[in-house]
Amino acid sequence: MRMVAPSLLAANFCNLQKDIEMINESQADWLHLDVMDGVFVPNISFGFPVLEQVSAICRKPLDVHLMIVEPQKFIREVKSINAHVMNVHYEVCDHLHRVVYEIKKNGMMAGVTLNPHTPVAELSEIIGDLDLVLLMAVDPGFGGQAFIENTYRKVRALKEMVLKCNSKALIQVDGGVTDKNADALYKAGVDVLVAGSFVFHSPNPAEAILSLKK
Repeated sequence: MRMVAPSLLAANFCNLQKDIEMINESQADWLHLDVMDGVFVPNISFGFPVLEQVSAICRKPLDVHLMIVEPQKFIREVKSINAHVMNVHYEVCDHLHRVVYEIKKNGMMAGVTLNPHTPVAELSEIIGDLDLVLLMAVDPGFGGQAFIENTYRKVRALKEMVLKCNSKALIQVDGGVTDKNADALYKAGVDVLVAGSFVFHSPNPAEAILSLKK
């Protein structure tokens, strides 16, 4: 499976409708939405007023990645924008099974994100319940960072765990993704690539999306 989820974080917020219309007409599979709180990560992005507007015009499934503390408080809000995926960080959830259950109960795919320093082994007790695992290939908070090469090893280890446990979880990678490493990531076991700067800062974003899928 080769899926691409462009990250809205790198879009032109002075002309957001144009960029979303490009996404609608492109070969993108999902639209990735990074919500940052300035507490868990050292940056603030956008909140639900923006997500509501995006939801109204985007025809692609919404992949909502909450880089925030206490994400469980916002499950209903994420559901209200018709999100397809709700993704929370392992590092901030003390009761991860409960959060995953509530996300699925609200009709969304349940995703869990691991920061670069968090071993994939931490998910061994819950991998069978997950719909998606997102591996960060950069430290979260800012776009345009260099890809962390150890991500390939983590992808392979996670893929082995998924297969061993007969999990249906998709593997997603975010951070430093370009057409230079996309093929190697897919071959390592990735199902969904998240790309921000590479897509939205490209002279032809739709072609950039297509290049990642190919």
